[in-house]
Amino acid sequence: MKKWWILMVICLVGGVVFAQPTSYSEEKNVPYYGEPERQQDAYLAERCMLDVYYPAQTKHFATVVWFHGGGLTSGEKHIPAGLKGKGFAVVAVNYRLYPKVRCPKYIEDAAAAIAWVFGNIERYGGNADRIFVSGHSAGAYLTMMTGLDKQWLQRYNLDADRIAGLIPLSGNAITHMAVREERGIKNTQPLADEFAPLYHVRPDAPPMLLITGDRELEMIGRYEENAYLQRMMKIVGHKNTILYELDGYGHDMTAPAFPLLVRFVAP
Repeated sequence: MKKWWILMVICLVGGVVFAQPTSYSEEKNVPYYGEPERQQDAYLAERCMLDVYYPAQTKHFATVVWFHGGGLTSGEKHIPAGLKGKGFAVVAVNYRLYPKVRCPKYIEDAAAAIAWVFGNIERYGGNADRIFVSGHSAGAYLTMMTGLDKQWLQRYNLDADRIAGLIPLSGNAITHMAVREERGIKNTQPLADEFAPLYHVRPDAPPMLLITGDRELEMIGRYEENAYLQRMMKIVGHKNTILYELDGYGHDMTAPAFPLLVRFVAP
């Protein structure tokens, strides 16, 4: 009996010592619109691509859809280093940019990319019930707009409430500054119309993790917008909106934010 236990312990220890680390694969430049749309719009065909980074030997993993920042005027899809090797997939999305397109084209692109992930992630081994949406700055704005205003995903017969969680990092909660620029409205003039996440607060939205930099170091009003969004979500009866302010960090606050994101996504 004693020998059996010793053998079992050796096998267990050996399994730990010699266990292979999870390997990851990446598929790049996957179009998320269909061929008819791509044929009709060269800029759409150029920009509307995504990269899928996923654990190759794992099943039923979570996925983070990641939208890059850049003020809706610049930026490129990338897999953030802080999200690599964490046991979940990351889908990095490019979208069309102002001034080549105007509002709401970039929101439409974000919704199309999210719908693509819901329709395809299981082919990679992922779980369509564990899809989170996140992004930094302009990407955070797209995260909130597609997750709070249900019309964008309804175009794909997809209920935004299927999203497992929204994790916007330093995003505009009022109408985005690029949209205001289109209309000749300066950054110091607040606006919360239908293109503001704040306009779409609702009690049944997915769980939300709002993260900003230090209010004294952030972009103009960024912390305060998110604090107001958190307050309004609570008032309408939403039960799971959390806000973090990262002291000592400005708008470029992704490095300390990523561990909070990973903890939010972890099962």
